[in-house]
Amino acid sequence: MFLISITYTAPLEQIDAHRPAHRDWLDAAIADGWLLLAGPREPRTGGVLLARGTRAELQEKAAGDPFFLNGLSTFELIEFIPVKAAAGVTLESLLA
Repeated sequence: MFLISITYTAPLEQIDAHRPAHRDWLDAAIADGWLLLAGPREPRTGGVLLARGTRAELQEKAAGDPFFLNGLSTFELIEFIPVKAAAGVTLESLLA
């Protein structure tokens, strides 16, 4: 399981113009099951996503984020718990 740490690299007006496409990407990723949920996002800096899969799979999927595709953000994958041990884990249960 990984955290996908998103950092905005563009001015906010450019970020705001792509938020609907980013929201659609998040919804599709959650529906596909690899993105578990999105954590709180800071409007000026970025946010954190909780995802499951291999590093290579998530690297490819995260690169499809419209923010990244349009040069508005960067991302980093941070592995924090073995996938087999993560069944049923949510961000809420990790932070409790």
